[in-house]
Amino acid sequence: MSLIQIATPFNIELEFEIAEFQRRIFAYLIDLTLLFFFFMGMKYLYYGGFDMANEEALRSHMGIDILTISVPMLLYSLVTEVLLHGQTLGKKFTHIRVMSLGGGEPELSQYMIRWMFKAFEWPFFFGYTIFTAQSIISYLMITGFLGIFVVIIIGISKKNQRLGDLAANTVVIFTQSQYSVEDTIFMDIQNENYEVKYPEVLNLSDRDINTINNVIQLYHKDHQMQTVVRVSYKVQEVLKIHTDQSSLDFLEKLLEDYNYLATR
Repeated sequence: MSLIQIATPFNIELEFEIAEFQRRIFAYLIDLTLLFFFFMGMKYLYYGGFDMANEEALRSHMGIDILTISVPMLLYSLVTEVLLHGQTLGKKFTHIRVMSLGGGEPELSQYMIRWMFKAFEWPFFFGYTIFTAQSIISYLMITGFLGIFVVIIIGISKKNQRLGDLAANTVVIFTQSQYSVEDTIFMDIQNENYEVKYPEVLNLSDRDINTINNVIQLYHKDHQMQTVVRVSYKVQEVLKIHTDQSSLDFLEKLLEDYNYLATR
């Protein structure tokens, strides 16, 4: 079992299990199989079989073929990884996920970089594919041949990264590891118009912030408000601020402000 340590923006290092090579291959084969059956099903729907896919039929269906077959296959990995937070259907089935080496879920730009490198790894699914038995075999052979280089790169890279991972600064992890980024105070605040209410929060130490986070988490488990109130009053006293927010809302807003300010 290979492990990787990823530091969160709060200098907390979390340990994750790098996805095993065989899991990645299995996930790849699942996605490949799903796309292949989609491809074959749609082609048979349009042409009825290899024998009926003559040159005239191929030419007359090319536009709708590209729009409804090539484009969905082209975007499959990008769309699923974005919507499923780092997983394709194959990755979801094998319990692996793409993660940023900076901690947390990759940004859209990282997903796009990973996806662009699939043009090298999965040429069979990029662009219009002629529906003949000979062409299908040829496409699969080319994809398999190029896949050898992908396997070699994953095998020799320190963190089992393929080219897309290396370029995007991502890694594929096993999702059933003991810890996750969600176990920390890390929050991914995407709102560009976010307004900081308590800039004084930066005067607190990481230990103080983790204490506040633990108090909030404990409240959500056993609903003990007394501790929340005491901590809220103590923090207001230390930071010399006053608020009309409830104790819980105040502490949660502090965490949000800290996340926003600490990652800028």
